[in-house]
Amino acid sequence: QVQLVESGGGLVQAGGSLRLSCAASGRTWSNYGMGWFRQAPGKEREFVSSISWNGGRTDYAESVKGRFTISRDNAKNTVSLQMNSLKPEDTAVYYCAADRGPWGYRDPRTYDYWGQGTQVTVSS
Repeated sequence: QVQLVESGGGLVQAGGSLRLSCAASGRTWSNYGMGWFRQAPGKEREFVSSISWNGGRTDYAESVKGRFTISRDNAKNTVSLQMNSLKPEDTAVYYCAADRGPWGYRDPRTYDYWGQGTQVTVSS
């Protein structure tokens, strides 16, 4: 069992930055790939970024590539998403998730554990 709690969301102006954190607990958390997803009102949940169990492999949606950076610290049981140059279209609830395997894929169906989400609002 893995428990995930996100933090760091908020309101920011376009062009600003936020850093999301996901605190994980569970005996085998460090074995899992981790992902960040987001869901805007009226839209489906979409992939944002993922990182493998050891941080050696990362992936980004085209819409955030070059602006967002994912990282993890297995010693501190945290996964982070640094978001720079934010745009109004980044407004959404952001979710942290743990993959059932070590790599972290784009398909949300491969993720077994989800946090409760944190709201990110970017004003124009």
